[in-house]
Amino acid sequence: MKILITGGAGFLGSHLCEHFLAQGHDVIAMDNFSTGRVENIDHLFKNERFTFVKQDVTNFIHVAGKLDAVLHFASPASPDDYHRLPIPTLKVGALGTHKALGLAKDKGAIFMIASTSEIYGDPLESPQKETYWGNVNPIGPRGVYDEAKRFAEAMTMAYHRAHGVPVRILRIFNTYGPRMRKNDGRAVPNFITQALAGEPITVYGKGQQTRSLCYVSDLVRGIDALLKSDLQTPCNIGNPKELTILEIAETIKKMTGSKSKIVFKPLPEDDPKVRRPDITLAKTKLKWEPRVSLAEGLKTTIEYFKK
Repeated sequence: MKILITGGAGFLGSHLCEHFLAQGHDVIAMDNFSTGRVENIDHLFKNERFTFVKQDVTNFIHVAGKLDAVLHFASPASPDDYHRLPIPTLKVGALGTHKALGLAKDKGAIFMIASTSEIYGDPLESPQKETYWGNVNPIGPRGVYDEAKRFAEAMTMAYHRAHGVPVRILRIFNTYGPRMRKNDGRAVPNFITQALAGEPITVYGKGQQTRSLCYVSDLVRGIDALLKSDLQTPCNIGNPKELTILEIAETIKKMTGSKSKIVFKPLPEDDPKVRRPDITLAKTKLKWEPRVSLAEGLKTTIEYFKK
């Protein structure tokens, strides 16, 4: 296959580039480095089947020749990033999705949208099934990301219904692993960075809000399975094991041997109280479920941050 991955220099995008190259496919990574980093893909440039294009995907996208799949992963993805880049976040979800879908339509390629568990907002049901419509504040500080992804899903289904574009809608739950940025702003990189530096570990609220952490290699396997399936409705990919933020902070403190104190700060506006995927669909249709334990995944991630 020949695969285009937008956001290919990002945390997830770079792992996907690596994965599909290892399977023998040709990969084009596209990124404007707003949150991606060249260090994430440096090691791939020696592979003759890898091509990199520096481009903002909200502009017209041209790829010569055939293309089998378009994986649209370009977007700021952490609260710090989309608070810092609110308009680019909306633009990449709307204009970027439009341009990427247009390319997929022109090439007769499969289109995959990297959506998110954030489309469920601060959910009133748990675990969250794909049939749940969500509880989102469209004008809150997180709305730029939540609504960009909800719009992207709507446009993806519009192209599927109107033009017959084969689509895959991937709803990603909290994922962690090597190549996350130290200043990413999400819980795991924040806690590891603070713990290794001996700084106070910052927990928001009382730390009783929950997250479900999926290691990046498990997510990549799920993405591969979804791409190769014929499932054209949304699919949750994540780890259903639910942990409180405080439990995650205490686990990381213990694993790093840190003497840091855990400090509590006010809960940000619209911060989800619970986050846990129902992965029944992934298990039945894709034969997928996570394999990597939290201890194993955190050990590898902590080693990456130490380096």
